[in-house]
Amino acid sequence: MDVQRTDVNRRKWIRRFFVFAVLAIAIPAITIGLARLKPAAPLVEASSVWPGDVQRGRMIRQERGLGTLVAEEVLLIPAVTDGRVEKILVRPGATVGSGAVLVTLTNPELEQQTLDAEYQVKMAEAQLRDLAVQLESQTLTQKAELARIESEANLAKLRLDRDEQRFKEGLLVALDYKIIQSTAEESKRRAVIERERLKIRQDSVDAQLAVQRAQIDKYKAVYDLRKSQIDALQVRAGVNGVLQDLPGAAPNTQLQIGQRVTAGTILAKVAEPRKLKAELKIAETRIPEIRIGQFAEIDTRNGIIPGRVARIDPAAKEGTVLVDVRLEGALPPGARPDLSVDGVIEIEKLDNVLFVGRPAFGQPNSTVSMFKYAPGNKEATRVQVKFGRASVNTIEVLEGLNAGDKVILSDMSQWDAYDRVRLN
Repeated sequence: MDVQRTDVNRRKWIRRFFVFAVLAIAIPAITIGLARLKPAAPLVEASSVWPGDVQRGRMIRQERGLGTLVAEEVLLIPAVTDGRVEKILVRPGATVGSGAVLVTLTNPELEQQTLDAEYQVKMAEAQLRDLAVQLESQTLTQKAELARIESEANLAKLRLDRDEQRFKEGLLVALDYKIIQSTAEESKRRAVIERERLKIRQDSVDAQLAVQRAQIDKYKAVYDLRKSQIDALQVRAGVNGVLQDLPGAAPNTQLQIGQRVTAGTILAKVAEPRKLKAELKIAETRIPEIRIGQFAEIDTRNGIIPGRVARIDPAAKEGTVLVDVRLEGALPPGARPDLSVDGVIEIEKLDNVLFVGRPAFGQPNSTVSMFKYAPGNKEATRVQVKFGRASVNTIEVLEGLNAGDKVILSDMSQWDAYDRVRLN
């Protein structure tokens, strides 16, 4: 009995050892095998991805920028004199004529000064008339004196002619004749002197009247200046155009009724709507490739206008540089200053290059991984792609793809853990 029980126990231990040995070998083997298995390819909805075809041919490199339409000619209308805003008759965006009144100002002090200047002119004109009468009276008096002296001279000449014959006949002593002769010569000299005085008097009259007229002209100039300043209180557009802005005294503010403005303050900006240009904001890192004269297209959302790069601002602001594009086509309906536009500038044309639509994550001169469609378009596998030069919507392919390949351009970062995806 003891021998049989011992054999039974031995066989149990042998079976247990065999099971343990099999498990010890099988479990690590299964674990290693499972670890070496590739993860199952996830299922991606085909309609949720953005596919693109690899092509070979001409690729046009472009640079995109957002901006606005800006008037080439903007008239800045300043305040001619100090004043207070009484009325604002037109608001920005309205079309105005050259004579349209935009803003009305008031200045009581200027009105009083204008009234004083007007009275000064009237007073000076009255003084001129009074002076002219006085001078004319004095001139007439002097002319009468001249007439009397000339009459005396003529009478003395007649006496001399009469007594000269008597002197020759011996009827008049020499002394009396000399006295008569001296008197005639003196009367003649007095007449000559009086005529000279009258001439000088006339010159003096003209000078005095000229001084008074100059004073009147001075007062009139002051009055005209004040009158023009009064007229300038009615702030007019000056040109036919579109009122762009009514800026306030402080930056980024608007003109308000009751606001006090000083002479020289810009009250309005009027733009010529038929002469517009586009101002595009281009990233300063892309500016080295922008050149004057490059072709551009400006999208107004209501039509595309061709143009040329006309100016590149020398300074950058907030990471962008302003680029002016001169418009060369007809303006579409609705084009106006400050209209938001989207512009693309043609940098260069690349012939016989391999290119694809620019993926969401693709940067120039970089290497990225993309999913390339397998035959049948049911699966896509990850490939490494080297990019070269880029445009707005396309990018050059240097390595990793061939013409005719189809790739996924949309963001696939959520599938970074997989080298293969299935497309449903």
